[in-house]
Amino acid sequence: MASRYRLCSFVTCPWVQRAAIVLQAKGIAYDIEYIDRDNRPDWFLAISPHAKVPVLLIDGSDALFESNAIAEYLDEAGGVQLHPREPLLRARNRAWTDFLPTFASAITAAAYANDEKTFIEKAESIAPRFKLIEDALSKRASEGPFFNGKEFSLVDAGYAPFLQRYTFMDRLRPVGVIEQFPNLDRWRNALLDHPPVQRSTVPEIEVAWRENLVRQKRWLASFLDRAAAAQ
Repeated sequence: MASRYRLCSFVTCPWVQRAAIVLQAKGIAYDIEYIDRDNRPDWFLAISPHAKVPVLLIDGSDALFESNAIAEYLDEAGGVQLHPREPLLRARNRAWTDFLPTFASAITAAAYANDEKTFIEKAESIAPRFKLIEDALSKRASEGPFFNGKEFSLVDAGYAPFLQRYTFMDRLRPVGVIEQFPNLDRWRNALLDHPPVQRSTVPEIEVAWRENLVRQKRWLASFLDRAAAAQ
């Protein structure tokens, strides 16, 4: 009998989206429960050692935390395998997955900056990290739209939410970085067009992301009136 899965999330969390993309790509049915970030229930705190999302509840009893562990578990649990089968390629994929927090932190730090000076400083750290991914992608640029070529993988699932967040940020206040890296730009577009990625969030995720900027009083929220006027 197939396991029952329930994913615990905040509405705009990119790390949860990573797990949701894997579930979608593997065609695994799941429920999702949105936790109030400012009022995390006791039952959730009891199963999340860091008090963070994602947490994946399995058959109502077992709880698994950390998005990388969840992605690896789901990939091994059955169905189409997203990790490459060839050992060296699989190891390289895991290495680039381990680089994801470094990549993601540059985007997140800029998006949630409290002032223009901090935004500019944090945005400057994006290009060097994009360059590393650009170089990795260039080795397979002719083979297909995804990180390994034609086949969607756990690496794609991990990076997609943060390339999406970069895109949201770039629409509000253009950063002018991704245009320097054509392979990364193509990869970004392929990921955001991929159905499992599109089905992995609440509807109108960009609206929800912008609302989160307002709620947290971040500097980028000051661009929302200008963005609305331009539409």
